[in-house]
Amino acid sequence: MRKIIISLLLLLSVGAASAEMGNGLTAFPNKPVASNFLLNDLDGNQHRLSDYRGRVVVINFWATWCPPCREEMPSMQRASEILKADNIELLAINVGEDEETVFQFTANYPVEFPLLLDTDSKVIGGWPVRGLPTTFVVDPKGRVAYQAIGGRAWDDPELLAKIRALK
Repeated sequence: MRKIIISLLLLLSVGAASAEMGNGLTAFPNKPVASNFLLNDLDGNQHRLSDYRGRVVVINFWATWCPPCREEMPSMQRASEILKADNIELLAINVGEDEETVFQFTANYPVEFPLLLDTDSKVIGGWPVRGLPTTFVVDPKGRVAYQAIGGRAWDDPELLAKIRALK
């Protein structure tokens, strides 16, 4: 439990340091295969990353207590609406919180894209996350092409163009 608390405090401090919204994506070295997962969304539907093979997928790791995570959520919703026409999926994986906490969050930050629950923080362990929010863009072959550490304006046209170029 102590290790989890220390890890969460580290994530909080890194997330707070990254609070200024950026717009860039960083190319991920060597494009490793993304770690598969099986998680439920708020409606109880299961999502496997492998089910999205053949499509570009944006995967965001976040928490309700994270200020830059909350700040970027409306732009993620807008990006999701824009990218849907390109058959690009956006998934947000909540780390370490229960379903009720995430559900209450959606009262103030309504979204239509899937919010997945990593309640025991096992899935995040398979990804190179150093702070929240951290986002990865997975190409159609299931490889991690880009990452973004810290908040972003996800509906920025230049950022969307980079994501679309992976199709």
